[in-house]
This record gives sequence, C-alpha cells and structure tokens, in this order.
Amino acid sequence: MQEAKDITIIGAGPTGLFAAFYAGMRGASHRLIDNLDQVGGQLTALYPEKYIFDVAGFPKILAKDLVKALAEQGLQWKPPVHLAEKVVGLRRGEENGKPLFTIVTDKDEYPGRTVLIAGGIGAFTPRKLPLKDVDQWNDKGLHDRVLNPKAFAGKRILIVGGGDSAFDWAVNLQGIAKSIVMIHRRDGFRAHQATVDQVQAFAAAGKMELRTFWELKEIGGSSRIERVTIFNNKTKAEETLAMDCVIPQLGFISSLGAIADWGLEIEKGDIKVTQTMETNIPGIYAAGDITTYPGKLKLIATGFSEACIAVNQIAHFLNPAAKVMPGHSSNMALFGQKDD
Repeated sequence: MQEAKDITIIGAGPTGLFAAFYAGMRGASHRLIDNLDQVGGQLTALYPEKYIFDVAGFPKILAKDLVKALAEQGLQWKPPVHLAEKVVGLRRGEENGKPLFTIVTDKDEYPGRTVLIAGGIGAFTPRKLPLKDVDQWNDKGLHDRVLNPKAFAGKRILIVGGGDSAFDWAVNLQGIAKSIVMIHRRDGFRAHQATVDQVQAFAAAGKMELRTFWELKEIGGSSRIERVTIFNNKTKAEETLAMDCVIPQLGFISSLGAIADWGLEIEKGDIKVTQTMETNIPGIYAAGDITTYPGKLKLIATGFSEACIAVNQIAHFLNPAAKVMPGHSSNMALFGQKDD
C-alpha cells in the first residue's frame, strides 16, 4: 500500500491535471490515477490532432498541445501519477478521527484523506460497428479513432456516423486522404451546424461524398480492408466501393465502473454535486464532465473552474483554519512573486 496523500485525484484529463496544479498551489499532497496509459483523457485518447477553439487565452490549440501545457503546469509539483490502472474499489476508514479513503486499483492501493473524482465521461469505449467479426479488421484499416491524420495520406476513406467527430474528421482529413465517403443512417445530424455546412460545401464541390440513409453492410479484403458494401436503408440498393480505411464514429459507451458502487448519488450516469463540488459523501468531491448539477455545462472551461472550486474547498475541509479563497497567484511567493 502507498502512503496517504491529502487528495487522491481520479482522472488525469484536463480537469484532473488542473486540479493537480491547484492542489500543489494549496500545499496539499496529491496523486493522480488514470485508467489510460497517458495523461490527457479524451483529448489524448480520441482527438489529439483536433483543434479546440473554446479554451480561454487560445484562439485555437491542438488537443495534444493543450495536454502538453496542462501537464507542464499541473505536474510541476512532481506528484505520483499512476497510469493504466483501473479503479476497482474503495475502502473507507479513519485516520486520527477523520475520514480515510483507500482507492483500490487492479495494481495497488492508494489511501487518501479526500478523493476528487475527475474522470471525464468515466471509463469509455467506442461503439462498435454492428457487423459480424468486425474485430478482425482492427489494425488492418479499421480505426475507431484518429490519432495521426498523416496515417491516412493517400487513402480511400469511409467515415460512418453523423455526430461531431464524424464531421470533424471529414473536414480535417481534406487534402490528406485520397478520397472521403461519409455515410449516415438518416438525414439528421448531431454535429455543430457550422461543421455540417462545411462538409455539405465540400460534397457540393465534389471534394467528398456525403450520403444519407446509407449504412455499412460488409467489409471485405484479404490481409487489409480493400472494399466495403453499403446499402440504402430506404431503397435497399447496395453498392460495393473500393476502400482502404473505415473510420466508425458512432459515439462511446461510458461507465462509472466501480465508482457507481460507492454509494454516491448518481443521476443519468453522472455524479450529483453541490455548488462546492461536494458529493453526498463528506470528503469525496467531483469535477468535470462526470458531474451534474442545475445549469451544468460539459465543457473543458467549466471543468477548470470546477477543479479550482473543488480543490479550494478540499483545502478548507482538510484544515478548517485555511481560507477557501487561495489568494491571487500573481502575488504568491510560491511562484517567486511579491505581494504588492
């Protein structure tokens, strides 16, 4: 078992990394635990090469570059970071009359005086194509995420889906892929209208195909994907297209995993918190996309604010004499500054 820390942060995505920064700024010992093998959460695992436009101070920034900056800021206090560890349980005890929470993973046990759950959408896995033996095409042209757009240079690509990710990659792979065909099972989309307009403009200009009411029936090839068969779910017409890669963007199945069994108040798969990011269990806090409360917005910017609120509340919880308000970093001796 590891030594006890003031805060155990579950999740090393944007919210968890910013929470680590604030924990260090408040002088609280802390550690991070994440199921993924790299920090950054969804930004690293799902769309490292996509631009983000709604983070304050950055007109636009690649997801991977935002993660790099967050890691530089959040990990400057050198906290232990335990990656590729799945949370499987929680043991509750006491230390000097105060709560002690031991997070149990599939590799070790981590005691802490408080817990901050910053697990994003929870443990997530991409929805698979509803095709028999579809897994045989993994690493053979079937990609449930795009980590390196250059890997698709000169390729004939089929994108399946009608949400933000499908439309984003239809735009971002322009000029890289040899050809792009995008199919969706209906004519309604779940993407930002501006991106839908871009894709429709590309299709109108002959730079790609956008087909509605079409679905994927079969993938074929020998050692790699060589062709696909698609069908129109209205007319039942079928077509076989030469193809090198298939990128299904059908969303994700997310789950709280073992956290759902801790006795926390859960609403529609999210953890209910107060305006101070407290759960119904004293000493356990939550922040980021994993939380819900009236008026909740699931944004990176919101997660940063919630991390700040949670950690400052935790500082006061751990030491009631400590103020919730941390003061302004521009005046902190910790950063070599002087109070004007």
